[in-house]
Amino acid sequence: MANILVAEDDGAVRDFVRRGLELHGHEVTAVADGGEAAQLLFCADRAFDLLLADIRMPVMDGIALALRAARDCPLMPVLLMTGYADQRERARELEAIIRGVLQKPFTLEQLAGAVTLALEPGEAGR
Repeated sequence: MANILVAEDDGAVRDFVRRGLELHGHEVTAVADGGEAAQLLFCADRAFDLLLADIRMPVMDGIALALRAARDCPLMPVLLMTGYADQRERARELEAIIRGVLQKPFTLEQLAGAVTLALEPGEAGR
């Protein structure tokens, strides 16, 4: 399965996502903010198959992280998540570089489905 980097500042959501993805056979590294994610993402000895990031986070938000990932790791898919309508609107500008926005709250089934779609080969913005 996939090696997934999860960036989510809410500990309960981060644990739910990590456990849920691990149950589906993925290897998951979960961090509390975009700054930590950026450090891991761009570390030469780590390779991730997917970045799953909350849009609203401290240090570096998911939008900035997605833009940096698209610039530095253009082949890695990016999936965002948010519980805020205004943040979802901000993500519309990224349709060319992201695989989608998962609306919180979400079920394990919705999470697994979104991740499966994001990992499929193809163009961003589907």
